[in-house]
Amino acid sequence: MTSFLTATLSEDKQNEIQEIAQEKFEELIQDEQYVGEVYSTGYETNLVLIHDKHRMNVGGIPSLSFLIATRVDPTQPVNFTEEDASVILLRVMDAAPLPNAGEAERIRVESAQRVSGEASQHWEESATMDAHTSDLLSFAGVKCRVIGTFFLDRAEPTDPESSDLTWRFGDDISNYYPNRGLKVYKPSGAALSKIVNYRDMTRFEGKTPKSFNIGEVRYASTNRPFQKVNDVSVDMIPEDLLGQKTAVFGMTRMGKSNTTKIILQSVFHLRFDATPKRIGQVVFDPNGEYANENVQDASGEHENQNAIKNVWKSHQNGKADDVVTYGIHTHPNDKNRRIMLINFYHEDNLQIGKELINAVLTEEKSIYTKNFRQVGFTKQASEFGKSTRYERRVLAYRALLSKAGFTPPKSLDKPRWGNLFNKDLRKALSDSGKEEFANAAEVFASKTSTWPQLVQAFESLARFLDTSEYKAFNNNYIKGKSKSANDAEEESVDTDVDESWADDDLQKILTMFVYVNGSRLIGKAREQHTPDTNTDYAADIYQDLVDGKLVIIDQASGNPEINKASAERIMWHIFLNNQSTFREGKDPLSMILYVEEAHNLLPAGSDLDTQDIWVRTAKEGAKYNIGMVYATQEVSSIQKNILKNTANWFIGHLNNTDETRELCKYYDFADFEKSIRRAQDRGFLRIKTLSNRFVIPVQIKQFKIESA
Repeated sequence: MTSFLTATLSEDKQNEIQEIAQEKFEELIQDEQYVGEVYSTGYETNLVLIHDKHRMNVGGIPSLSFLIATRVDPTQPVNFTEEDASVILLRVMDAAPLPNAGEAERIRVESAQRVSGEASQHWEESATMDAHTSDLLSFAGVKCRVIGTFFLDRAEPTDPESSDLTWRFGDDISNYYPNRGLKVYKPSGAALSKIVNYRDMTRFEGKTPKSFNIGEVRYASTNRPFQKVNDVSVDMIPEDLLGQKTAVFGMTRMGKSNTTKIILQSVFHLRFDATPKRIGQVVFDPNGEYANENVQDASGEHENQNAIKNVWKSHQNGKADDVVTYGIHTHPNDKNRRIMLINFYHEDNLQIGKELINAVLTEEKSIYTKNFRQVGFTKQASEFGKSTRYERRVLAYRALLSKAGFTPPKSLDKPRWGNLFNKDLRKALSDSGKEEFANAAEVFASKTSTWPQLVQAFESLARFLDTSEYKAFNNNYIKGKSKSANDAEEESVDTDVDESWADDDLQKILTMFVYVNGSRLIGKAREQHTPDTNTDYAADIYQDLVDGKLVIIDQASGNPEINKASAERIMWHIFLNNQSTFREGKDPLSMILYVEEAHNLLPAGSDLDTQDIWVRTAKEGAKYNIGMVYATQEVSSIQKNILKNTANWFIGHLNNTDETRELCKYYDFADFEKSIRRAQDRGFLRIKTLSNRFVIPVQIKQFKIESA
C-alpha cells in the first residue's frame, strides 16, 4: 500500500498517516458497541440485522437513536483515501420485518400457547423453545434512515505532506454496494459526544468558536441509565445565533423559557472568551420572568437569584451594569430599573408620542380618528415661513394631551403661545354673539393661560370653524385682507395666504376636541407618558445594545396594545440604525432580540404583510447583524416568511398533528414527528442549529446561576 496517498511520500510518512487515520476511526468505532449487520442498503434507508444479545450488551436500541455503519477495521492501519474509509451515520426509525417474519411469528405464537396461563414461565425459555430456535428468533430487523457520512480529510487539503487529519461530514452517501456488508455499532460515551458535537467549521474560517454546554443526549421519554447515553453532553456554539433566526417551540410548561435562558446565557458568556465578543441582547419579557425573581427561580432556602437578570453573577468577571432592566412601572425588588416612558410634550418627542398614539388608534374605524392619525410633527426644511402654523398645531395637540390626562412637565406648567391667534380671528369670535366664542377670544388674547382654560378655548374654536362667522373671516383671510400691518405685529407672517387660517392638520386635531371619545381614545397611551424625562427610551435601549449589554424589557404590567406598539417601535429603531450603519459601508454591531410569547408580537401565520418589522428583520436581519430568538406554543402561529428564514430550532412537546405536520416541512424533523407529539417530558427537545448538520435529541439542563 504505497500509492494511495501519493508516490512522493516516503513509506514512513505513509505509515504515520495510516496510524493517525486509525486513531481517528477509533474515536467513533467501539468494538464493544457492536450491534449487527446491514443486510439491505440504499441512499435513504438501511436495514440492520440485530441479535437480542448484542442489543442487550449496548443497553438497548431506542427509537431515534444513532447507529453507525462502516467497513473500517479500527484495529488495523487505515487508508483514509479509499472509498470504504468512512462511517455512515444512521438514525433508528422502526422495526423492519425479516424475510422469515411469518414463520418466526408462527413459532412464537405456538410457544406462547404452550405456556399460556403459567405465570412463572415465559415462552422463549429453554423448557418451551430449543436453544437453536431461540437463537435464530433473536434476530430482528431495524429500519434506519441515512443521515450522512463521516470521512477523513486533510485539515489543509492542498498540503499532501500534512498528517493533520480532520473529520468531514456529508449530508448523504456518495455510493453503495448492495452485496457488501457493513458492521453496525451503537456509539456511546466519547464516540457519541464526538458525533452529536460535530460542527461545520467552514463557517468559522478555521477558527475554533466557543462552545457552551446546554444539556445531555436523550433518545426517548423512557430514559434509563443502562442506555448509556444520559451522561453525554451536548454543546452549542453561541455564534450560531448571531444574525440568525432561532425558534423555540413547545407547549406551556415544557421548558421554553428555561431553554431561552440557557441560550441567552451562552451568548452573554462570549464576553468572557479569550477573544471576547460583547453582544447586545434585548428580551421582550411579557410575563416578567426574566426581569424579576419569581418562584420558578427559587434555589432552596436562598434568595431567588436564578432570574436571567442575575446572569452576570455566573462568571467571576461579570459586572452588574452589563444587565439593564426597563419597565413601564417601578418594581420593589429592582431599584435600578429604568422607566420605559417618554415625555409626550417635549419638542423632540412630539412625533414619537404621536406614533404611539397612532398605534393605540389602529383598530378604530371612525373617520375622525383615521384623519387624526395622519397628522405629523416632523419639522422639515419646507416648514420655513410656516412656523406659525406648525406652532399652532403643536399648541392644540398639547392641549389635547392635557384633556386626555397627560400631565404636562414643569417647564410647560402654564401654556404660552405668543402671536399665534391674530386680531381678526379674535374679533370674529367676539362678534359671533356667543359667550363661549367670546371667552375663547379672551383666552387667545392673553397669550398665556392654564391648560384647562386653553382646552376649553380650543373646544370652542373647533365648533366655531363650522359657523358662518368663521367662513366670512376665513374668506377675508385667504384674500389677504387680514394682513394689515397691525396684524403682522400680532401674528408671524404666513407666506401661504391662499390656505385657510386653520390648515387641514389643525382641523383634524380640533375635531378630536369635538367628539366625546376623542380624548378618551388618546388616553389609552397615557401610561406611556411621564413628564419627568426628555429622552427617548428606544434610543437609550439601542445605546445599551451598542455597549454590549443585556436589556430586559418587563412588559408584564403593560397594556397588550401598548406593549406591541412599543416593541415594534424599539424594533424599528434597532433595524433602521443598523441598516444605516450598513449603508455607510460599515459592519453593524451584532445584536440579538428575544421574543417570549411570540404570537403576541409577531405577525400571524396567515399574515402576508412582508413590510411588518418582524418580517423585515427575519428576511433582512442577517445582513444587518440582527439575530432573533422567538418562543411560542404553536408553529402555525408564526408567519411563514419568518419560519422559512429560521436557521436554529429548539422543539419541545407539541400535542397535535397540525403543528407537527407544519414542523415536518423543515430539516429532518419529520423523523421526530411522533416522538414530539408523544413525549411530554419538560426540557426534552430536538435541536438543529446552523453549524450542526442534523437534529439531535437533547435533555436541556436546568438554568441555574451559581455565583463564581
